[in-house]
Amino acid sequence: MRVREPRPASFWPLAIVFALFVLFMYGPMAVIFVLSFQGPEGGLTFPMRGVSLHWFRQLAEGLGTVDIAAALRRSLGLGLAVMACTVVFSVLAGLAFRKKLAGAGTLFYVVVASLIMPSIIVSLGIGLEFRLLDTGVKALLERMGWQDQLDNYGTALGLFTSALGAHLTWTLPFGLLIMFAVFNRFNPAYEEAARDLGATPWQTFRHVVLPLIAPSVVGIGMFGFTLSWDEIARTSQAIGDVNTLPLELQGLTSTVTTPAIYALGTVTTVVSFVVIGVALALGGALSRRKGAA
Repeated sequence: MRVREPRPASFWPLAIVFALFVLFMYGPMAVIFVLSFQGPEGGLTFPMRGVSLHWFRQLAEGLGTVDIAAALRRSLGLGLAVMACTVVFSVLAGLAFRKKLAGAGTLFYVVVASLIMPSIIVSLGIGLEFRLLDTGVKALLERMGWQDQLDNYGTALGLFTSALGAHLTWTLPFGLLIMFAVFNRFNPAYEEAARDLGATPWQTFRHVVLPLIAPSVVGIGMFGFTLSWDEIARTSQAIGDVNTLPLELQGLTSTVTTPAIYALGTVTTVVSFVVIGVALALGGALSRRKGAA
């Protein structure tokens, strides 16, 4: 019979700290989730007054002048675009950094430097750049005498221009770090075997490299979407005259005084968990497939 070793003296203090950390991290989420299912007479605090889907129905009907459905579509579209760009650029950069590049160290630190810069400063800088671009474009149109184009020109600030760039300054460093870690452990013998069998560089990448790194690529996509989905600071000054769902949610916290705001928070959280669940399931399936191969 195996004798259980006694726990060290540090076990219970560390267990208490971990339990408090989990409670601090997930407790507010659980409270919002529960309060979002209150009845029509419910308020923003406990005790609950009934249980229903009333506030979710009200959310579907709209909250005043705010078009939640449009904001949701904008956030989903931006998140998917950020996810795609993060995956493509991270994989390409990971492949490029496998070879010796002049100034590779400097380039790497320039890319990851955005992680330590204040998000609002990044957003302000990108917004200023695009406003300067607007000024230049308008001056050029005026000089060329293209008055119709000048009258119809609005701004270069937008969801898939400045906002996309702002979000990529946040997601790309994470994707690059993951790819660098993956390729540092990658065995080049697989590629050499493929080349010996007559495979072209594209065939080697498609049939050998990509299947092996696919679980990590899925993880990068998950990071790209989820980091974009709830980003506020880098979006606020760089999106122009429209809002994403997190920006609308931030604005509603000072105007909506019903559990409808909790229902909106529950919906956004569920979307995040669905994306994470799909990514984990897909990553697990790809890992099992790679192991079977």
